[in-house]
Amino acid sequence: MSQSTYTVSGMVCGHCAGFVTEEIERVAGVTAVAVDVESGVVTVTSDRDLDAEDVRAAVEEAGYELVRA
Repeated sequence: MSQSTYTVSGMVCGHCAGFVTEEIERVAGVTAVAVDVESGVVTVTSDRDLDAEDVRAAVEEAGYELVRA
């Protein structure tokens, strides 16, 4: 198991967190996603090392910006 933390900008509510979670869960290998809307921190648990660009693409697909990987 691997755990990575990312900072995402633009999230303001639980719906935002849901959109981000849904898209990141589609990345191959992701087993869990935890979002803290107030801080903008997204913690991703996976069964392998993830490519930060795959996570960035998922966040952008949800309509938000990955500001720190």
